[in-house]
Amino acid sequence: VNFFSYWDVTGVGNEKQGHVYRGISYSTSDIQRRYLVIVVSDDFLERTINTLLETASTGNVGDGKIFVSDMIEAYRIRTKESGSAGIN
Repeated sequence: VNFFSYWDVTGVGNEKQGHVYRGISYSTSDIQRRYLVIVVSDDFLERTINTLLETASTGNVGDGKIFVSDMIEAYRIRTKESGSAGIN
């Protein structure tokens, strides 16, 4: 894995989640989640996907999704390096 970052996010979807406040349960449509961004080279793509599928799955609604897209270019602002040098 060349790059990994995450954010705490709030999402809305099919899953319903309740919050408990002072002993009272409230049903809400917003769900607290983690948003991950993982950048890998093509050589490690399948391995990374398989690892996530095996380790992140609980079998429950809300396990998440994996989206794969091409990264056209990457730049490190500090050094002005680009390509794999901009990531590593």
